[in-house]
Amino acid sequence: MNSLRRYEILVPLLFNDGTPVPEALLVETFSELRTEFGAASWETQTLWAGWEQGGIPYHDNLTRFFVDVPDEPRHREFFKSFKERLKTRFQQLDVWITSHPIDVI
Repeated sequence: MNSLRRYEILVPLLFNDGTPVPEALLVETFSELRTEFGAASWETQTLWAGWEQGGIPYHDNLTRFFVDVPDEPRHREFFKSFKERLKTRFQQLDVWITSHPIDVI
């Protein structure tokens, strides 16, 4: 079996001005992943994230998308490009995308 990698994407449920992200943008994100890879997952529970920058506390309500794909350079390149589109779509300075090797039993 090829080695696999999980890509996880966290996107906000609220824009920086506090208005809700339209569900259509979340559905569009999920649909793009499913179309690109043939399968995708979307965790609909709200994730709460907090951090501090310059002594000011911040927090986000987030949702998570993830896909498991063969660990190939072309997939990493897709996510680099996808990240830039998501930053624009969700009006963010950054979008957190992580990848992890996985072992399916």
